[in-house]
Amino acid sequence: MAHEAKFTSIQSNTRRRSFAGYDYSDLPFLTIVLFLLATGILMMFSASYATAIDEGEPGTYYAVKQLEMAGVGLVVMFFASHFDYHAFGRFWISFGIFAVALVMLILVLFMGTSTDTGVTRWLRIGPLTFQPSEIMKFAVVVFFSMLISKNYNHMQDFKRGVLPYFLMLGVIAGLMMMQPHLSGTILILLIGLTLVFVGGAKLTHLGGAGLAGCALLIAVILLKKNYFMTRITTWLDPFNEATSAGDTWQTCQSLIAIGSGGLFGLGFCESRQKYLYLPETKNDFVFAIVCEELGYVGAVVVILLFALLVFRGLYIASKARDKLGTLLVLGLTMHIGLQAFLNIAVVSNLIPNTGISLPFFSYGGTALIMQLAEMGIILNVSRQANIEK
Repeated sequence: MAHEAKFTSIQSNTRRRSFAGYDYSDLPFLTIVLFLLATGILMMFSASYATAIDEGEPGTYYAVKQLEMAGVGLVVMFFASHFDYHAFGRFWISFGIFAVALVMLILVLFMGTSTDTGVTRWLRIGPLTFQPSEIMKFAVVVFFSMLISKNYNHMQDFKRGVLPYFLMLGVIAGLMMMQPHLSGTILILLIGLTLVFVGGAKLTHLGGAGLAGCALLIAVILLKKNYFMTRITTWLDPFNEATSAGDTWQTCQSLIAIGSGGLFGLGFCESRQKYLYLPETKNDFVFAIVCEELGYVGAVVVILLFALLVFRGLYIASKARDKLGTLLVLGLTMHIGLQAFLNIAVVSNLIPNTGISLPFFSYGGTALIMQLAEMGIILNVSRQANIEK
């Protein structure tokens, strides 16, 4: 079949090498990840300095905590790059990850921590506070990759090749929109649809199911009409009521930060907007501080680093030894790439503010560890891929 040839053409005909023989990760990909991580920690330090002092903590408080989580994440990435990724090809392992993530999405609706705006996205278990949606992003990639790689010959059949995935995506989208978490919903839907498309599903099937999904999404948005209308109004007129602490304040201050940077920026740690003018500088809006301090040139460099990460990830996917490796790398790469794009689009007001973090830059230990674990899996696939090292 033509679709089968698409995958077999990218598989290596060489025998699997021993552990000692393939103990080499893709150095270009690893270098890009480390550059992004180092730059992200430095910029998060600068962006969080004023907030930490205002909260009665040392200026380095958030940076030190993020650095500690980065250390844990690098250890996780190292181990993830050494175990055999084919373990995700076992149904009970992938399904177990997916089931746990799904249960957490349900629990957050009843036991989650709410913000002042009524958003419930965080779940607290003991000393840990995290967003279950971060785990679900990974779970969708792993579970879908396993299912598609095992059922590849049936992907052009609607009932067996498309419908099950759309039903799962529909359940996930419904749970996440109840939080509400529009950006996370869009991200997971895009990742899932990409995997199903690459897996060989017919465009007609994808189009029909996609229309049904859009109808469901619109219905959920109507149920949360006030929340989403506020977001859209702010997006269309960000400078409305900018002198008050209204819904437009965050977007307005972000655009001021971006415009203040000019070509080369104000200089590292020289941001003015981070001094309590722009909320969430250490989280969703850290890229605005990047633009203010490093200017247009610095912002372009960061964007290029993410672009290089995506292109190198796609290259590794094209050289993977099997379908599972291809789909895993593709899904994980698209996760980072799409999330970075959505965050930068929000910060620059290209799309409404939906609350999404910038990978490797935004503050959050659980998210950072998950992202580095995903990078470790990509490096794992690259060890066994047909790549000149």
